[in-house]
Amino acid sequence: MSVVTPLKTAAEQALSAQFAAAKAELPGALPVRKLREDAFAGFEVRGLPHRRLETWRYTDLRGLLREARPLAETATVSAAVRARVAALPAGGVRLVLVDGVFVPELSTLEGLPDGLAVHSLADALVSGRDDLARILSGPGVASTDAGLMLNTALMRDGVFVEIEAGTELAQPLTILSLASGEEERAIFHRSVVLAGAGAKATIVEISESVGSAASQINGAIVFETGDESDVQHVRVITRHRPETVQVQSLLATVGGQAKFESFALVWNAGTLRQQHFVRYAGEHTQIGLRGVSLLGGSEHSDVTLVMDHEVPHGTSRELFKSIIGGEGTGVFQGKVIVRQHAQKTDGGMKSNALLLNDGATMFNKPELEIFADDVVCGHGATVAQIDGEQLFYLMARGLPRPQAEALVLQAFAGEAVEFVQDEALREMVMGEIEAWLAAREASSVVSAI
Repeated sequence: MSVVTPLKTAAEQALSAQFAAAKAELPGALPVRKLREDAFAGFEVRGLPHRRLETWRYTDLRGLLREARPLAETATVSAAVRARVAALPAGGVRLVLVDGVFVPELSTLEGLPDGLAVHSLADALVSGRDDLARILSGPGVASTDAGLMLNTALMRDGVFVEIEAGTELAQPLTILSLASGEEERAIFHRSVVLAGAGAKATIVEISESVGSAASQINGAIVFETGDESDVQHVRVITRHRPETVQVQSLLATVGGQAKFESFALVWNAGTLRQQHFVRYAGEHTQIGLRGVSLLGGSEHSDVTLVMDHEVPHGTSRELFKSIIGGEGTGVFQGKVIVRQHAQKTDGGMKSNALLLNDGATMFNKPELEIFADDVVCGHGATVAQIDGEQLFYLMARGLPRPQAEALVLQAFAGEAVEFVQDEALREMVMGEIEAWLAAREASSVVSAI
């Protein structure tokens, strides 16, 4: 009997060679080394995700990555990196990654609040703690994703944050991840946030590039939160080169009677796939995933999520807004799984998109897999153009068309932004949206002249 061996692309061959060369010096005690080996073995079988896989149907990573860039091994702390760090608002804890490597000198590690401990992921990987492999693996629904396998195999560094039970962080903790852009590099990083029972915290992730070279980025963040915890997560992915290709994964396991909220703003991110794998580990828990994608040019933003209701009395809400112009492409693939014993589940999932011109594209694929009979679940997806009546109303009151469109789009995006609980962060997110709209408005005015 003959065995058919699929041909590897140039990028897949390069990744195999990179892992073989780097695995001996990548940080990790024996359990982590086995985790890496197993993950790369799984990747070798699957290869780079491609459009023939249903979960990657709209984002052909194999086609996008014609070649694999050299692995980033050290942080390039340029003047541009220092200037961006200095521009962060004062206050709170700041943790800085450059090219996927934790940089203590740019972070605020002195005077940490009581109940908060911060380490580099590299240090945690060699610590030998018994539960590390389990924590890094995240929810079971993430176990077959080839993009995440590649991250597991090649992750070099990140931050490892532990918030003790009952601790409440008064100010947000910010993780700033910068691609130096000095040279074209492949960046693999992963961060972990462990929040004990009753802990309350806001975690902010900012991902940007400060240089002229495009990067290949594969990043992940893992949350494991205890019973009665309340964790808010805000992610902003922006200011990357148009040629940048990135996969950003969120893995969350949430305890009972807890609350977990995540919001993501995406603009000028190149080609991006955001994937969310979330598991309910306790009853009477509320989880919300929301986001706004602002796309133009040939940008591509794929939001894919799996919400796994394993226990009864769980509430989940997903709301994603997309504003797409130029030849941009938006994707939403949402799956809510309700296991047989997860009775009294309440789930609601929505994707709304506005297309600003004929060249813009949106793909929606919401799914429900329900194996319980006492649930309330629903989903909806809309794709439309700007409401002409709203524009007429504003223009009839003297507003130029570009300004009228900006107001309508701001209100459309604001429906998702209003779920960001921290007022300062909500204003920051709206400021970013307004900056994008202002740039679009200015471009429209120039085009009309």
